[in-house]
Amino acid sequence: MSSSGARTAAFFRDIVRHGVVWWVRDDRGSPTPTSDCGEPTFPYWSTKARAQQAAERWGPEFRVVSMPLDHWRNAALPDLAADNVRVGINWSGPELTGWDFTVDEVRNRLAHALGEPPYGKPTAS
Repeated sequence: MSSSGARTAAFFRDIVRHGVVWWVRDDRGSPTPTSDCGEPTFPYWSTKARAQQAAERWGPEFRVVSMPLDHWRNAALPDLAADNVRVGINWSGPELTGWDFTVDEVRNRLAHALGEPPYGKPTAS
């Protein structure tokens, strides 16, 4: 498994275990770099330590912020989907690189990590 793949697996494992998602911001908002496919991407991290490393790379004005998993799932992700923003997962390294996904891909990976049916699929009654 690639390092990005391992970081992605760790992301979903960590956020399910701890119920928290981390992001980085300054007084003006959060960085939304452009993904390799040319779309804006909002990065998230699964631990405070991972997010802190990103904040330090972006500059001293940045700080880490936590968000409860339920709020991320039910409010932040729908907002990102409405704005056609991708989700970056546990980016790291000097250039803060890693995988990014559509919101629906993230919802499905999260549903899998939670042991739920895939997002958008009806549950058996």
